[in-house]
Amino acid sequence: MQVLVTGASSGIGRATCQALRAAGHTPVGIARDFGKYPEADFATHAIDLADLDGLPSYLQKLVAAHPDLDALVLNAGAGRFGELEQFSYTQIRAQIDLNFTSHAYVARAFLPQFKRAGRGHLVFLGSEAALRGGQKGGLYCAAKFALRGFAQALREETARSGVRITLVNPGMVQSPFFAALDFQPGADADQHILPDDVAAVIVQALTARAGTVIDEINLSPQKKVIDKKK
Repeated sequence: MQVLVTGASSGIGRATCQALRAAGHTPVGIARDFGKYPEADFATHAIDLADLDGLPSYLQKLVAAHPDLDALVLNAGAGRFGELEQFSYTQIRAQIDLNFTSHAYVARAFLPQFKRAGRGHLVFLGSEAALRGGQKGGLYCAAKFALRGFAQALREETARSGVRITLVNPGMVQSPFFAALDFQPGADADQHILPDDVAAVIVQALTARAGTVIDEINLSPQKKVIDKKK
C-alpha cells in the first residue's frame, strides 16, 4: 500500500510514516522542510501547504508522480492560540488556510484518481478541538470543526465509489506541535498521547477489511493535564 502523508517530517506524520514502513507499506511524505528528518528512507516532497496560490500546481505534479497511490493521511497543521482580537487578519487567514483549506485542496487533487480506481482512503487528522470549542482556541477549533464536517460530507459522497473516509481526533499529543506555544500536555504517561499511539490507529484504519470503514475515532490521555511553560 502506498500512502501519502502530509506533515511527514515530525510528530504524528513522522510516526505514521515509520509505522507504515514497519508494516511493509510505502509512505510518501510531504512537509515544508525535511531538514529535521534527514534519515527519511522514502520518497519526500518539500511543499509548503500554506502556499495556497502555488498549491494546485504542486498537487498536479504530485498526482502525476504517484498514479498508484492508495491512501492519503492529511495531517499537516499548526496551532496558534489567543483571544480573537489578538490575531491580525493575515494570521486569521493563515490559520484557516493551513488547518482546513490545504486539506481540502489535497483531497480535491487525488479524489478523482481514487474514484476512477474504485478504491482509496482518506484519513483526516482532526482534534479534540473539533468536538468542543475551547477558550483562546477559536480559530483552531473553527478549522478543526470545518475539517470534521468536511470529512463527514465526503463520507456520504464517496461511499458508492469505494473510497473510504476516516477522521481521527487526538487529544493532547506530546510532540513538536507545542514547541512554539506557552503550554503543553502533562509530563506523566497518563497525561498525554504519543505520536506512535495515533500512528497505530491510523494504520489500523488503513488496513481494515475492505468494505469496513472506521468513520471517526477519538483518542485522549487518561488524565487531561495542561502545563503552562515558565
